[in-house]
Amino acid sequence: MWGMSEERRGYLYGLLAYVMWGFFPIYFKTLRPASPLEILAHRVVWSVVFVALLLTAMRNWRFLSRLLRSPRLLGGISVAAVLIAINWGTYIYGVNSSRVVETALGYFITPLVLVLLGVTVQRERLRRWQWAAVAVGGIAVAVLTVDYGRLPWIALLLAASFGTYSLVKKRLSLPPAEGLFVESSVLAIPALVFVAWLATTGDTKFGHVSALHTVLMVLSGVATAVPLLLFAASANRISMTSIGILQYVAPILQLACGLVIYHEPMPPARLAGFCLVWVALIIFTADAIRQGRRASRSRTATGSTAATVEPVTALPPH
Repeated sequence: MWGMSEERRGYLYGLLAYVMWGFFPIYFKTLRPASPLEILAHRVVWSVVFVALLLTAMRNWRFLSRLLRSPRLLGGISVAAVLIAINWGTYIYGVNSSRVVETALGYFITPLVLVLLGVTVQRERLRRWQWAAVAVGGIAVAVLTVDYGRLPWIALLLAASFGTYSLVKKRLSLPPAEGLFVESSVLAIPALVFVAWLATTGDTKFGHVSALHTVLMVLSGVATAVPLLLFAASANRISMTSIGILQYVAPILQLACGLVIYHEPMPPARLAGFCLVWVALIIFTADAIRQGRRASRSRTATGSTAATVEPVTALPPH
């Protein structure tokens, strides 16, 4: 990458991050026959271990003193930790119960859920085309509910948990590595208790399936942290509108995994629902790009540095 501009590096880092997230279904499928809760517990524990080693190598532990002096910040991080655990656990369950297509749907509709949360929680005002995108997304969920014969609860829980997590994280000010370490640390004690309980009851699969399975369980911490750090490196180099467009790489690849590799069904009604979601995202993304260009022209005309490009999303998935 020598000689590559910072912007091109940003796009490369972002693409690598989202491609890694896009192939997560394959990774988590290989962790069976461990249960989703056992996989989640090990993902939490090994994330703490890996990021602790990383922070030690970077000699970057000063942030802990600020945390210990701020009960409000600790409370916010604890809430974020619970939300991301729900998101991770739901995703692992969806993948390992042969609902990869539905997990992809969850990340397709996440931007629309973020907009709704902005309206309901932060009292933001939507533009006309944003309302149009949300309305089309709502119709899509109705069509998919009829097709599934139930609410697509995995998709909705993924989108809702991640959207709420995003709102909480927006109010915190920790870099990705430090944030992941603290959130995982909050979850580490119950995760370790659960792992120990599985060991005592003889229900654990860790260390009892194969050497490769054990190694992959341990590396789940690395698999969690690396794309997150790549995303952070990307977000520091390119606009959030560009990140917002790149984010669709992950659910597209997840959808491809579900359809091509795992041969999950896609009946016509379900395809129609997905097409409506994609129409909503096209409207939403086009509106965000148009607003970004308008803000850029405004800054150029006024010479102001205060205006900012409206982001399509602010955080990565998974």
